[in-house]
Amino acid sequence: MSKVGIFGAGWVGVVTAACFAELGHTTVVRDVVPERIDALRQGKLPFHEPELAELIEGNGDRITFTDDPAEAAAEADFLYICVGTPSTYSGDANLSYVWSVLDDLPELPGRPVLVMKSTVPVGTGEKVRAALDAREMEHVGYASNPEFLAEGTAVRDFLAPDRIVVGSFDPADGDRVEELHASLAAPVVRSDVPSAEMIKLAANAFLMTRISFINEIANVCELVGADVQEVARGIGLDHRLGPHFLRAGIGYGGSCFPKDASALKQLASNSGYHFQLLSAVIEVNELQKRRVIAKLQKHLGKLRGKRVALLGLSFKPNTDDMREAPSIVLASRLLAEGADVRGWDPVANPGELLNGVEICETVADAVRDADAAVIVTEWSELRDLASVEFRDSMRTPLIVDGRNLLDPAAVVKAGFAYEGIGRPTSPVGGLLEATEPKHELA
Repeated sequence: MSKVGIFGAGWVGVVTAACFAELGHTTVVRDVVPERIDALRQGKLPFHEPELAELIEGNGDRITFTDDPAEAAAEADFLYICVGTPSTYSGDANLSYVWSVLDDLPELPGRPVLVMKSTVPVGTGEKVRAALDAREMEHVGYASNPEFLAEGTAVRDFLAPDRIVVGSFDPADGDRVEELHASLAAPVVRSDVPSAEMIKLAANAFLMTRISFINEIANVCELVGADVQEVARGIGLDHRLGPHFLRAGIGYGGSCFPKDASALKQLASNSGYHFQLLSAVIEVNELQKRRVIAKLQKHLGKLRGKRVALLGLSFKPNTDDMREAPSIVLASRLLAEGADVRGWDPVANPGELLNGVEICETVADAVRDADAAVIVTEWSELRDLASVEFRDSMRTPLIVDGRNLLDPAAVVKAGFAYEGIGRPTSPVGGLLEATEPKHELA
């Protein structure tokens, strides 16, 4: 078994460390934030990820956490870079954390392999290789091993992957990285480094394209009376297409898709190519989030003084990640319209991201005296939203289902007006007669 030094104790780094430990390897995780390392040593995760805490506890003898780069690198066979690469104002990926890892590397004896797990622009590996050579580290190998983890299912995604991508300059280094994953039953894609870097960006771009496409179809369905759920089912049964990422909603968010779309678009632009399709995908996604406002106005008229409950704040269920979450855009737009906004989420803590929004502990608190309830994230706790109890507690029984989580017929039968995404509209036909709120405006 091997020793793996992991640089970066964020979501990717900790998941990678825990899963490699589960495979029998020894892992040492290094981060520059001492408070984060102290919390991890105490078994406290800095984020919500199902199954991860149990995995770390079960492999505690093979995982250690440190803020010392020399400790992470000592006698390591592999050095994994798992740091963030956020977008800059120009849309390029910010690689400052990657370069910081290189600056912190001690002298490395033997033949360790530096492995890039972070999502980086195509061409980054060649620059890192040049930087290693300039520091007289020609003996250090280099490989690209991009991650394909989804928040909420990251442990499963690592231990039962669709594929393992390994790009290297020296085939022998790629062989070693492939061997590191030998106990995983998954096809291995071997390539050069630039191709491995592009595989990650292209895969995410294609998934984003599917999401924006089905959302555009949903918008047309609303105009012609079709149901996007049935349309997506019919499309997904085509063996050439498949059913994945054909679920209409209010758009994607999170730390990966928006950042990777921006990075790939900027990469193309910097290379002299205008990526028209990806530009449209990004535009469709941004507009989709705002369609909820029009649906609310259809039923409530002007939103000033109306009370709206945003149910689900994280960008997807089973995570507390608020990065690029649609709830942030919706809350901002509702507040700008003068609405009184409440929010609920079972795990996410929005902090200052939702200034002006009253955060409620329960769904019942969020919808009490509300003029509308908007399902923003498809948490399982919301499947019972269309109940008599919730209906009677609301000032106006209106549900805007931004994730098509509920059965429209059941919702209407329960006495609610219903608006989904790309589904037949509520037969109520709007609630413009709704009474004005009695509470005073601040």
